[in-house]
Amino acid sequence: MWSRSSSSKRQVATTDGDPERVLAQVQDLSDWLVANPQINGCNTFENLHFFLRTSKFDVERTKKKLKTFYQMRAERTEWFDNRDPQLPEIQELLKLGVFLPIGPDAEQRMVVVIRTAAHDPKLHSQNNVFKTSKMILDLLLKLDPETCARGMVAILDMQGVQLGHALQMNPKLIKRSVESWTAYPCQPKLLEFTNAPRHVNFFLNTFRIFMTPKIRSRLFVRREGTSVSCDQLPKELGGHGLSYKELSVKWKQLVEENADFYVEQDKYKSKLK
Repeated sequence: MWSRSSSSKRQVATTDGDPERVLAQVQDLSDWLVANPQINGCNTFENLHFFLRTSKFDVERTKKKLKTFYQMRAERTEWFDNRDPQLPEIQELLKLGVFLPIGPDAEQRMVVVIRTAAHDPKLHSQNNVFKTSKMILDLLLKLDPETCARGMVAILDMQGVQLGHALQMNPKLIKRSVESWTAYPCQPKLLEFTNAPRHVNFFLNTFRIFMTPKIRSRLFVRREGTSVSCDQLPKELGGHGLSYKELSVKWKQLVEENADFYVEQDKYKSKLK
């Protein structure tokens, strides 16, 4: 539960809309979570305001988003249970840098690089790759909600992709991956695959099957480089920002420093029947 403190009013004052109306909407959402304990969502002002803002201040739409999000966290135990940064399998993937937040693009949306082939499919399961990625994403939403609320721009670097990587992604796992994109409050505004092999569309067509028309329209493929304009773009993508290695070190340290955050977050997931 939250109260109408001066800090919450200051936060609302920086967003669009009437502050009192937004505070009333957050109160409505808070009351709704209390009345529906099976959802078991995080009932803080910051969390509810973020969901509301990314749902364009539509309360009913926000409720659906909250319900979907916390149900996903309960159902996908392979991604959201036992998120200890010190687990050997998590440590290895953090070192490899499978998911690297970069910073805001020219439109002030959050840019992330997803290195689809950074891991060895013989050593690392795709579910552990997704688990590590979502640990970093959850922390990113906490550290920079302002930029994330404007949407996510994902550059999926396929450099080094092999048949083994493609074979890990069976249709069931692809469907769950796509559904998780839309379950999160921060919406993907661009999905740009780069360093893509010639026959990548045979693989991506399976992804497209499970995408909404809106998400499908935001998917693009490039043989090299990126169309994303971002001052912090990594050297590997032609920018002047930190390298993949430097970004991996940065985010590994941040995840390790926030171990308590994952313990707290893991309390919030729906109670399945």
